[in-house]
Amino acid sequence: MSDNILHIIGGGLAGSEAAWQAAQAGVQVVLHEMRPVRKTDAHMTDGLAELVCSNSFRSDDAENNAVGLLHAELRDANSLIMSCADAHQVPAGGALAVDREGFSQAVTQQLEAHENITIERQEVTSIPADWRHVIIATGPLTSPALSEVIGDMTGRDKLAFFDAIAPIIYHDSIDFDICWYQSRYDKVGPGGDGKDYINCPMDEAQYNAFLNALIASDTADFKQWEADTPYFNGCLPIEVMAARGRETLRHGPMKPRGLTNQHQPDIKPYAVVQLRQDNALGTLFNMVVFQTKLKYGAQTDVFKLIPGLEDARFARLGGLHRNTFLNSPTLLDGELRLKNAPNIRFAGQITGVEGYVESTAIGLLASRFAVAQIQQSRLTAPPATTAFGALLAHITVNADASSFQPMNVNFGLMPVLDALPAPLGEDGKRLRGKPRMQAKKVARQHAFTSRARHDFKAWQGL
Repeated sequence: MSDNILHIIGGGLAGSEAAWQAAQAGVQVVLHEMRPVRKTDAHMTDGLAELVCSNSFRSDDAENNAVGLLHAELRDANSLIMSCADAHQVPAGGALAVDREGFSQAVTQQLEAHENITIERQEVTSIPADWRHVIIATGPLTSPALSEVIGDMTGRDKLAFFDAIAPIIYHDSIDFDICWYQSRYDKVGPGGDGKDYINCPMDEAQYNAFLNALIASDTADFKQWEADTPYFNGCLPIEVMAARGRETLRHGPMKPRGLTNQHQPDIKPYAVVQLRQDNALGTLFNMVVFQTKLKYGAQTDVFKLIPGLEDARFARLGGLHRNTFLNSPTLLDGELRLKNAPNIRFAGQITGVEGYVESTAIGLLASRFAVAQIQQSRLTAPPATTAFGALLAHITVNADASSFQPMNVNFGLMPVLDALPAPLGEDGKRLRGKPRMQAKKVARQHAFTSRARHDFKAWQGL
């Protein structure tokens, strides 16, 4: 019946996975891909699931890495993207990297051969009223026409601009012998208590050393299709602000006014870097007004010069790039439906997840939710303790809508663990120093992944 056809717009990773999952469940699918009728500035071929940037799916370590954990969960869920990636793997150490052409061809061939999938090569510029079930998975390079349609549906303009992305730091890697909690002037905001920020103080020498390193560091090159896209005026890169004068940051985002260092209350900080909670769990904090175009290596070198962040672990590094994505915590429900148009779901990078496997996972979930609706069954969301569930919860309920930005999967998105026993050496004695920190890190990672694997298999009924 035409009422039960699932229309999927976009043949990238998320759209391809969504089409496969629905078709395997017996649902008739029409997969709409505008290439080659209309090309994008980034794609080079007409193949489905083309990898535009890297050919790496990143770490495949399911015991110690959140990305590797997501790989394992995708395999458990019979992901087309993962099976094709595994079949076309190339050597890459501990990462899963693929022959990009062979991978795309394999995905395309599988979808073209499926009896429940029809592929229509055309640009979708509107959502027809008789499309009862729709998944939009058009990614960050959504066409201008469809961007306008999405803007009309969401009540928000969707324009191409450089998104401001500030680095995000794991709370448990911050040194609170140096840093302290305090809002500027102890101001109590909505839901706050006057101690809503983590403050990292600098004296004059530390500020100048940081400023010199920031200005001298390498910035990433613009991609070809970004060349004519202007900065978003309200979010200039931190290094651009620094280059405007040595006092710009100290009288701007790093101003010390209204703050008292609880460790040295009689000494006024010369400058202060503030961190703001980034998720409902309180496990992640972003660097306030620290969006940057610095290369990743330069970011870790420069930002670890900040007192209290010498041993910081980054859940996400900063960046500025052209993007189109939804403010999902505001717009989408727990089944990835648009709240004001529940026949339409969104999937992939446009929902605010970052990365190949993250986009694939949200495509898979959107498809399974749609299938359940079509087949009049019930699908519960995966537990938040899993990589799938953590991503879904982050983009729908846990992230701060006022500062929502694309995010990779990481352990900081998952509920906190119970206290772990102190690590012991081979001799049974308590470890100290760096060996202790490394042992704690490994134990923490294993605890997250072990819990997630158990809970995901239970959710799958395996």
